[in-house]
Amino acid sequence: MQTHKSYTPEELRYLRTLAMQFPTVRAASTEIINLRAIQNLPKSCEHFISDVHGEYEAFLHILNSGSGVIRQCLEELYGNTVSHAELDALATLIYYPEEKLEQIQEEQPELDEWYRITLHRLVEVCRAVSAPYSRSKVRKALPQGYVYIIDELLHTHNEQTDKRDYFESIIASIIEIGEAADFIPAICEVIKRMAVDHLHLVGDIFDRGPRADIIMDSLLDYHSVDVQWGNHDILWMGAACGSRTLVATVLANSIHYNNLEVIETGYGISLRPLSVFANDVYSDCDVSRFDVKLMDDETATDKDRLLSARMHKAITIILFKLEGQKLLRHPEYEMPDRLLLDKIDYVNHTIEIDGKVYELADTDFPTVDPQDPYTLTPEENAVIDQLTFSFEHSEKLQRHVRFLYATGSLYKIYNDNLLFHGCIPMNEDGSLMTFRIGGKERSGKEFLDYADTAARQAYYYKRGSLEKKLGCDLLWFLWAGRNSPIFGRDRMTTFERRLIDDKSAWTEQKNAYYMLYQNPEVCVELLKEFGLEGPHCHIINGHVPVKAKKGESPIKGGGRLIVIDGGFCKAYQPTSGIAGYTLIADSYAYRIVAHQPFAGRERAIRENSDIASTAQIFERMEQRQKVASTDIGRDLQQQIDSLKALLQAFRDGAVAEAL
Repeated sequence: MQTHKSYTPEELRYLRTLAMQFPTVRAASTEIINLRAIQNLPKSCEHFISDVHGEYEAFLHILNSGSGVIRQCLEELYGNTVSHAELDALATLIYYPEEKLEQIQEEQPELDEWYRITLHRLVEVCRAVSAPYSRSKVRKALPQGYVYIIDELLHTHNEQTDKRDYFESIIASIIEIGEAADFIPAICEVIKRMAVDHLHLVGDIFDRGPRADIIMDSLLDYHSVDVQWGNHDILWMGAACGSRTLVATVLANSIHYNNLEVIETGYGISLRPLSVFANDVYSDCDVSRFDVKLMDDETATDKDRLLSARMHKAITIILFKLEGQKLLRHPEYEMPDRLLLDKIDYVNHTIEIDGKVYELADTDFPTVDPQDPYTLTPEENAVIDQLTFSFEHSEKLQRHVRFLYATGSLYKIYNDNLLFHGCIPMNEDGSLMTFRIGGKERSGKEFLDYADTAARQAYYYKRGSLEKKLGCDLLWFLWAGRNSPIFGRDRMTTFERRLIDDKSAWTEQKNAYYMLYQNPEVCVELLKEFGLEGPHCHIINGHVPVKAKKGESPIKGGGRLIVIDGGFCKAYQPTSGIAGYTLIADSYAYRIVAHQPFAGRERAIRENSDIASTAQIFERMEQRQKVASTDIGRDLQQQIDSLKALLQAFRDGAVAEAL
């Protein structure tokens, strides 16, 4: 005789709540069958990108192409039957459907015939990329207005005699009633949606390139994405939180690299308070050390250049003062050597750093009081307060930063991989580096968890609260602090680079992590620190460009660690020799993809030119991975276990079925 299970009050409360969703044995059983079936589908495709740095055209192309996933599908379907030129045109149509259609409609004499052939091919491509998913998931991804039509086309094969006329009539009707020009972009979006199931953006969306805001807009619309905050993301997040120091940093960097379009056009932040202040206070100053290379040098006047240099110098001096205040407020950061304004010898125009005396190329600082160098003047206070208010009240910036907080974190564990932007700070002996911040010594995972929480408090706590103030200060530490996990160097030498010609003063020593990660045993121990063990666990990070032209490989630690610095930023490409790497993980293998520089969106559309890329499989699975082996699969198993418990409770009479 079978004995009935005894249930605790907590178990019964949970099971009765679950029974509200699955009120009968049949409903619970059906869901178990459904979930088990999903577990046995192939693992879907993950796409890893890092270090985009505002290069929106190259980023959107990589996003549209899935780092070659779509092109690979086209080659498998048509590589032996269609010319390379036709494949190029079809790929471009999928990447940029509206723009490519405009060109084709102007140039194609037999448009209806082109529509017919193209629709057949797009349906076949869509069917191929949708094959790994359940029919329910595909239907949910279909655009409103075309759900029924696309679903029928995907699941009706024109090779079937009984359905051939049915299939062809749908295609013919789309063309006849003038819907092809709208239907083609719709199905192209489904192809891109199904080709890559999830995107990991491993840090550094902002700075250097022209329009990070366009990238952020595309991420807001993307179907499934997570972000691991990079140091440049943390910088903008801190500015949006109201950190005056990080506002000053954003502006100093943006003016220095002549990248103000994202601030003024993208986020609608006026720099007039700074320009008025700089023209007034720095009108008689030497600003030659702060010259800015303007993007449009041919049309820029001497007056434009002078104003930019004055603004650059004015905000940089404000920044040095605010950073000094922060270091004085936080001796636990252990960075007294970065207090430099009070070390200037104005008589000899020199400064002593780490026991060495350097000549200063500029000591003309009208707002710096040598007796009280870190105090802002009333005018400086007013300027930085106005600018900070603008960052805090830019609706678009705030929307983007909310997205970063909602989808992002300092690190992420996903499908047995550990993702983070910079490093896990380590000592040279291989031990984890300890930080005494927040009244307690922390290292490794514990420190990152603490810093992640503090970063969120900087945004969500009220202005004036201690939690917000400490959180904003820690955001600055993450940006520029000694051996910060997303900065990974012993110092940020902005002062030296602006004011000292001797480049030996510019040295920024990398954390020992960047030497030790070549050792497979170190990588295995780091993975264990985050609870990961197994043959297919990896560390995936970006931040430091891989010098491919010198033979450096992005695969470290015997295949345990992959560096995917995207190399999108044009300024870094001479160092790396390529336009960086992305990573694809599907049910069969991991592929690292090396990219050449992007020629531009207009040329891609006009000439069907793709980014030249080379894919290398560096790890194959012993057998094809299924959903059951993923995080989603493990969640599904928990749901199955709960539903089994509900079935048992129904049979035991502990929970009553609904009629």
